[in-house]
Amino acid sequence: MIPAAFEYHRPNSIDDAIKIIVEHGDEARVIAGGHSLIPMMKLRMADLSHLVDLQAISELKGINIAGNIVTVGATTTQHEMIASKELAKAAPIIVEAALQIADPQVRYVGTIGGNVANGDPGNDMPGLMQCLDATYTLVGPNGSRTVAARDFYEAAYFTAREEEEILTSISFSAPSGGYAYEKQKRKIGDYATAAAGVLITKEGATCSHASIALTNLGDTPIYCEEATAILNGSDLSADVLEAATVAAVNTCDPGEDNRGPIEFKKHAAKIVILRAIKRAIERA
Repeated sequence: MIPAAFEYHRPNSIDDAIKIIVEHGDEARVIAGGHSLIPMMKLRMADLSHLVDLQAISELKGINIAGNIVTVGATTTQHEMIASKELAKAAPIIVEAALQIADPQVRYVGTIGGNVANGDPGNDMPGLMQCLDATYTLVGPNGSRTVAARDFYEAAYFTAREEEEILTSISFSAPSGGYAYEKQKRKIGDYATAAAGVLITKEGATCSHASIALTNLGDTPIYCEEATAILNGSDLSADVLEAATVAAVNTCDPGEDNRGPIEFKKHAAKIVILRAIKRAIERA
């Protein structure tokens, strides 16, 4: 289908973008890569009179690593993250996850900001950002504020971002130790049936830090607090891994759709969670 008529804006600064959004209110929507919004517009599920393209705003793009803090601009594409040697060294789990998003054509255009800000439970980066305990910077007419990724997602397509705010960047501490992002999907380019991001740090034979988050297994990404607690301080024995996996699966609340019934999705979740934990341990 063809989207309804709209007026196209391409501001050169964040301030100009916010002015346009404030002026047109609910009739305006920002766009970065467009892989979430454009299909909805074509299906007439999103009826907008003003489209605000953020691609010309240079301050929204780029990867900055200062000490242990990684900051990624919202319009940085998945391909640019994959191609960054600095990011691959500081946070290789980001590259591993980005390589599993859709296909190269999508990754050349799709942005990290669009992926995390849309609130789509099928997107890969929101769960990964919860695993990394990332912080989002939002800018609006009342200034700038930060929101933890673990507090950002309220329901499917509903987030803590206000209508007149723009997500400008994502920041997190560079993880140490082992990592893994495991994803089960029906075919190349599809959303995950189940996916898990895991971080593991060891001191000797003991797990000193763990983090687990899940993708597309509920209305929002899921940070597995109980499973993480089981791993922390443990010897990472087979019994511990099984208990952590079961705890993570118990946090899932998937719905039945064309990717399968609920029990199948939970079965797939158990496999990818345990696989991700084991791979992270190996890399630690």
